[in-house]
Amino acid sequence: MSEIRIALAGNPNCGKTTMFNNLTGSNQYVGNWPGVTVEKKEGKMKGVKDVVVTDLPGIYSLSPYTSEEVVSRDYLIKDNPDAILDLVDATNIERNLYLTTQLLELGKPTVIALNMIDVLKKSGDSVDTEKLQAELGCTIIETSALKGTGVKEAAAAAKKAAESGKAFIPTAVFSKDVEEYISKMEAIVPSTVKSELKRWYAIKLLERDSVVLAQLALSSADSAKAEEISKELEKAKDDDVESIITNERYVYIQGIVSRCVRKSGQKMTRSDKIDRIVTNRWLGIPIFLAIMWGVYYIAVSSLGTVLTDWANDGLFGDGWNFLGIEGLAIPGISASVEEALTNAGANEVLIDCIVNGVIGGVGAVLGFVPQMAVLFLLLSFIEDCGYMVRIAFVMDRIFRKFGLSGKSFIPLLVGSGCGVPGIMASRTIENDNDRRLTIFTTTWVPCGAKLPVIALISGVIGAKLTGWDGGSLTLLMYVIGIGAVVMAAIILKKTKPFHGKAAPFVMELPQYHLPQLKTVLMHTWERLRGFIVKAGTILFVACLVIWFLSSYGFASPKDEVVENGEVVEESVEGGFGLVDADESLLADVGNVIRHVFKPLGFGEKVGGWQSAAASLSGFSAKEAIVSTMGVLANVDEENVEDDAVVAEAISGWFATALAAFAFLMFNLLDSPCLAAIATMANELKSRKWFWFAILFQNVFAYVLTLIVYQLGMLFVHGHFGIGTVFAFIFLAGIIFALFRKDPYKGQYFDSKTAS
Repeated sequence: MSEIRIALAGNPNCGKTTMFNNLTGSNQYVGNWPGVTVEKKEGKMKGVKDVVVTDLPGIYSLSPYTSEEVVSRDYLIKDNPDAILDLVDATNIERNLYLTTQLLELGKPTVIALNMIDVLKKSGDSVDTEKLQAELGCTIIETSALKGTGVKEAAAAAKKAAESGKAFIPTAVFSKDVEEYISKMEAIVPSTVKSELKRWYAIKLLERDSVVLAQLALSSADSAKAEEISKELEKAKDDDVESIITNERYVYIQGIVSRCVRKSGQKMTRSDKIDRIVTNRWLGIPIFLAIMWGVYYIAVSSLGTVLTDWANDGLFGDGWNFLGIEGLAIPGISASVEEALTNAGANEVLIDCIVNGVIGGVGAVLGFVPQMAVLFLLLSFIEDCGYMVRIAFVMDRIFRKFGLSGKSFIPLLVGSGCGVPGIMASRTIENDNDRRLTIFTTTWVPCGAKLPVIALISGVIGAKLTGWDGGSLTLLMYVIGIGAVVMAAIILKKTKPFHGKAAPFVMELPQYHLPQLKTVLMHTWERLRGFIVKAGTILFVACLVIWFLSSYGFASPKDEVVENGEVVEESVEGGFGLVDADESLLADVGNVIRHVFKPLGFGEKVGGWQSAAASLSGFSAKEAIVSTMGVLANVDEENVEDDAVVAEAISGWFATALAAFAFLMFNLLDSPCLAAIATMANELKSRKWFWFAILFQNVFAYVLTLIVYQLGMLFVHGHFGIGTVFAFIFLAGIIFALFRKDPYKGQYFDSKTAS
């Protein structure tokens, strides 16, 4: 055997990806919710030659209802791995064995890793592994993927099973009469199907599995006979065939569990006691908001700000001067590069491009990396300890009232790091209508790239309002994002293309535990790395483009100005070349599009083209908004990376704090960056829905921002104008759309699901 392929299979949140990382040395993301692994991932086993391990998406069955089940089933059937390493959560053994019984029916060499055995023993429960092994007929190894115990033994057992090449012969799990119907169906399965797979195909034919029916392409006579057998079983059991098979499996599993598992009788675990508080109907949301406020306060207003100021002042500013001793001073990057280029005799234009364009733009964003590191570190901790998954459960109650389920909240949680994996996490949603709606709105929750924008605009607002707290603004934008999702769900769910029942929501609630430092740091680095890579690629190019557009343009011819016999202003020939920012190409573009943003408060004559240009640059990458502002701020070179100085400089672009807030709100809700837009196009798989998503996002962002700004100006500053009239009209329209009677209530339309 040249290469051995072992498939890791199991329920969501059973520890597959953790075990995969242990076996292969990979750093795949590990999470407490479905959708973390949405595609199969492969890696070579450490220390073992020619063994490839495949981490399959977490699934509950081999029925092709979700995209994860499709990916896993296709791999197991079509790619034909040499062995299956089935991870079973020992703390939820009854439900996990439901998938195990189906995996065993595939006839492949199978080893069961009884994972989280340490958690089970801690609870006082126990499993008779030898008896369970005898019942199922395959090797069982006790493991703890988190602690690394039993992992090598389980992998070795799977390798040995694969090398044996012996097909697994599954035991009968159904009652005698159901087994008879399966035997009848086996006779219909084509001879081209491998003998070890005939039982599995027979059961799927009995269940009328549409994918299997299409794959086997039975003759009309055999199809009719298969349908007749299914109907006979339904008539005999007085139930539909899927329910019959499901019930029979659980009867079999319950018998095994009763013989092999001993319960301690402990009624409530520590996690259960905590959940009574954090998932409480009334306390769940306030506790979540309080925790998120604390996270953002630490990351944005206290520790994160201190670290960011230290990095900006030193790395991208004047440098560090230790103990005030000149010999111990370390210059900043800008000063060092400028000095090196000057000494090398570089052209002034090149120096300006590199120092002010590239370093000034990219540095303005990278200066926020320490702040983001603190945020991601805290988010990773509360995710890995098991709390975040509870929020999806709590939000399911709220989302379900508006036609969505907790499954739609999971992409919002994932998207708080980066919108791209957040959009991809929508694959776990079976219903196409709900999945599309979730894709449209996932990027409304502030991702890591929007944090620098929030922090910078917070400084602008702080320059206009005393006592302003940046951490509160970050939490407010998070709440606005979720609120916008709920509003969009209510409005769109009352239209025919999005109408339908919310997708069912089943999720593991893992035991609370103290996360491993390695895991938390790995998650933090994965999120930071994506941000830094984007800064070195997309943002680097964007900064060059912005520098060029803001430095070059068509200058107007000017005559020489002489006062008191002295030349005050030299003559300038008209034509294309280096110009002041106000005459640049970027200013020309900004002055054209700024009128679109005037009703939102940031398209005025003073600062209007700069803010409009910054918003436009955000479509390449949201961080580019900050870098564009940094380039256009026109502050001294030594202060170009000082957030407070830049914020004060751009505060003149916004007449009021409300205008700055409107700028932030629009850039939070409009279309995301290019990477996220490309992912949306790939996931929607429809040009029509893609362009609808882009149009919907921008129109929705514009209308909501207009309402907030215009009504804010009315009630705070007493300003009333034509924009105020439109704000009231739009507000009335939204209220009507939110509270109108659902015209399709009680009607259900076909919605294609994963297949």
